[in-house]
Amino acid sequence: MARILLINPNCSEACSDGIARAVAPFRVAGGPTLDVVTLREGPQAIYSWRDWHAVVEPMCLLVAASEADVFVIACASDPGIEAVRTVTARPVLGIFRSAVAAAVARAERFGVIALVEASKARHLLALRTMGLEGRLAGEVALNVTMEALLDPDAARVALITAGQRLAAMGAGTIILGCTGMAHHRASVQAAVGLPVIEPAQAAAGLAVAMLLGQER
Repeated sequence: MARILLINPNCSEACSDGIARAVAPFRVAGGPTLDVVTLREGPQAIYSWRDWHAVVEPMCLLVAASEADVFVIACASDPGIEAVRTVTARPVLGIFRSAVAAAVARAERFGVIALVEASKARHLLALRTMGLEGRLAGEVALNVTMEALLDPDAARVALITAGQRLAAMGAGTIILGCTGMAHHRASVQAAVGLPVIEPAQAAAGLAVAMLLGQER
């Protein structure tokens, strides 16, 4: 059976559990398996460029030693995606790039809710690589910890407020810019009234479609 391996590049098992729950709807009978692994060498979250660069080599080693049909870097900064692609002939998807692809398929302009202010530069790098920086309506940073995001309620009001600000900036759809936000997706969408894209789900959907398409 085909296998999709989602790699959480931080060391938070709670975050990995959230990713696994987010992609659970894509585990369908007869479809590929979706496994989530935690990068033990990773930081608690990807807050800075230093964190981003620190996980690149451990991820390369993990992918080189793993068997999967599609690899997914399950961090919304897509750390090391170019390097990881050099160690495998299999597809390597970044969840932020996957979410952006889904966003521009839904609306002319999109907004991003970032974990911290420093996340914006990493997102902009990915958007420039894709040639889509002009479709960004705006980005709002929460400036909270991963622990606060993973709490069932602590960051929900801030997320909804950020989504409303992005709607006012002209966003037609919203990307949750951290996997720790996954369990808030439905609440933000209901409160803001715009489609809200969870990046791990966007990448899982793309990966499943790729593999099912190959079978036909």
